[in-house]
Amino acid sequence: MAALSVSKDVVHRVWKKAGLKPHRLERYLARDDPEFERKAADIIGLYLRPPQHAAVFCVDEKTAIQASDRLDPVLPLSPGRAERHGFEYYRHGTLSLYAALDTKTGRVHGKTSTRHTSRDFVAFLQEVVSLCPRRQEIHIILDNLAAHTTQQVRDFLASQPRVRFHFTPTYSSWLNQVELWFAKIEREVIARGIFTSVPDLARKLRCYINAYSANARPIQWKYSDTSRRLRTNDFTATVHPSASLCMVLLFANPSRKIQLTDGRILQC
Repeated sequence: MAALSVSKDVVHRVWKKAGLKPHRLERYLARDDPEFERKAADIIGLYLRPPQHAAVFCVDEKTAIQASDRLDPVLPLSPGRAERHGFEYYRHGTLSLYAALDTKTGRVHGKTSTRHTSRDFVAFLQEVVSLCPRRQEIHIILDNLAAHTTQQVRDFLASQPRVRFHFTPTYSSWLNQVELWFAKIEREVIARGIFTSVPDLARKLRCYINAYSANARPIQWKYSDTSRRLRTNDFTATVHPSASLCMVLLFANPSRKIQLTDGRILQC
């Protein structure tokens, strides 16, 4: 910038006036599922207008939950000081947590497992089915994990004609309401928890599930701004490391020409 006779203050003013914040970075994931809208409408329809007398469950698993025990004592919250945890910890092992959220009541049925296989998933689905009356239609919302589409799962569906799967679009697990619940248990139990063993972790997860379900309420699903959509063919962009600086220089000096390292000339 000094070689171009532009001070950092000029850069700051131009960035501020133009609303540019090059130090910030946001990420997005453009959908590539050609059936995104059909699948999304199918799932949102189950939330807003479920079939009469049918049960709707959002199912998923949270894998590799660590039973971490702090080696140093926790220093409690005090005026002007946040709760502090020691940096070092000991990991006793891991667990997987299967969860099925009833969209009508908000209650959660959960099960912990030391393994994460298709057989474990089918066993959990059988538990979910056992919660419902014998002839009740059951709709299950889930993602496209490989363990959800094995031959064992297909055999389960063949033996349970009243059960129907609804898969979320690719890279769209956020449409599954149980993900909201997983985020909640992560914040309130797992992230700040201290677990002296794997059984201790399983016990605390079950206690949380029981307490949550005793006071559960259904999630109010809303989608009101249909204009907030991102299509992959709406734009094409290639970012060069010097692009933000070049933009500043052109804003500050409209008559200036900027030569890039590849020989191209930019002029406002």
